[in-house]
Amino acid sequence: MKRREAPSADEARQIDATYGLEPVFDPGQPQNAASAAGATPGGSELRLVQCPYCGESFETLIDLSAGSATYIEDCQICCQPIEFRLEVDHEGALATLATMRGD
Repeated sequence: MKRREAPSADEARQIDATYGLEPVFDPGQPQNAASAAGATPGGSELRLVQCPYCGESFETLIDLSAGSATYIEDCQICCQPIEFRLEVDHEGALATLATMRGD
């Protein structure tokens, strides 16, 4: 059986557009020099955050593609709701990230 190759980045974007899919961000596959440093302007990046409830630190994927946003994500350790507030600059890079109790 012949193994099928993964589509190129252009082919993947075309497939997403054709079927109305959201792009998939794979933090293990850097797309350019900026992502090799941990961030892709307009893409996503892994960030270490501290839970305001239990005080434990954990890594979470921050999606920068939608610009500045506020959303709730549960702590990966204690499952309490954490409010994330992220500000994205005009180039699509993370400017600030704040976490606080989501209650």
